[in-house]
Amino acid sequence: MCGIILAILFQQPLQDGWFRIRRRFATAVRSLTYREGEVPLSTWSTFSIGPLHTSALVVEGDGEQAIAPESVRVQVLQGEVVLPEEMAAWRAEVEAAEEQAETSGTRVRVWNGPRYAVEGLEISRTALEEHADVRLLLRPTDYFTFLAAQQLDRRFADGTTPRGRYLDPDHPLDAPAFLQCSFGVNVAVVTADHLLVVSRRADNVRSGPGLWGSSVNEGLSRHIDSAGRGAPDLHDVARRGMREELSLEPQEYTLTLLAFVLDIERRQWSAHFTAHLTDLTGPALRSRISRGVADRWEHQSIEYVPFRPVDVIRYVLRPDRIRRWAPVTPALFHLALVHTHGRGAVERAEARTVRRLRAEGTRLRTDPPVSGTAPEPH
Repeated sequence: MCGIILAILFQQPLQDGWFRIRRRFATAVRSLTYREGEVPLSTWSTFSIGPLHTSALVVEGDGEQAIAPESVRVQVLQGEVVLPEEMAAWRAEVEAAEEQAETSGTRVRVWNGPRYAVEGLEISRTALEEHADVRLLLRPTDYFTFLAAQQLDRRFADGTTPRGRYLDPDHPLDAPAFLQCSFGVNVAVVTADHLLVVSRRADNVRSGPGLWGSSVNEGLSRHIDSAGRGAPDLHDVARRGMREELSLEPQEYTLTLLAFVLDIERRQWSAHFTAHLTDLTGPALRSRISRGVADRWEHQSIEYVPFRPVDVIRYVLRPDRIRRWAPVTPALFHLALVHTHGRGAVERAEARTVRRLRAEGTRLRTDPPVSGTAPEPH
């Protein structure tokens, strides 16, 4: 028992100290390795198409080459995420607010579900084919910790913020696990008659209300996705989302992992998939959804777009859509197009579409990055 108490007391100071040492060492190494003419990590750009700029950073994957299931290893580390003392007080506020909501009956209390935080994503290449080899390191956490950690711009007593204290904009992949309490999957679903399924989140969900997003999005759940085994399987999480949100079974589609993406504004990670239905057409899928799906409450509408580069790009850049996308969704659709039509064809279509829209006088706004969230937690 004494050992457990000591571990709890010293885990966070040790975690903070190790993070500061690792960050200082990484900065020192970068200062030694960057030479004139080399490109530092700070020049990594988030995903954009013409006037559309998002906060989604494509960390691994280009759409053309699929990431094989056996190339992804998921490891769950021991010890739950521990918030710094000041942020732990924010978590207590979240918990108290939910208890008050239940007592007063003003709204349904949010369930504090068990989930995962991202400790790290390690990427290497196989010796011969140079295929991606991915190791995803997760740590247990819960939904209330996620809500506290999402307050990235809230000020501490000394006037700093979690974003300013713990995050370095020049090195977006370097972050402590307690600020990355979200990992989920996003799937671009294409019907047998070549229609892309696009969903709009319900206005009453807590995360990204009213935003247009992927066909399927699903957050990792320790309770559901790790039942009976040590670590979740990302493909199984995607299949669960397909079943719960579109009533689709695994034998009805082919599922392909395309990329790992980080929303650097919210520190939320996503695995990007595409799924091609083998027999179900758009009308058939619409008919099936009308007969009921498990998670109907998450989406208030679904639209179908011809899965051709020009059609999808024009749809993404529509004036009534360009500011209403979930941050990682445009990158997902781009990667899915590349996987089917090839990078050259997609990039040429993007360039032509932007030029045509400008020539037509369509108002293309150059606003700040789209903000919102990755998959809705469960």
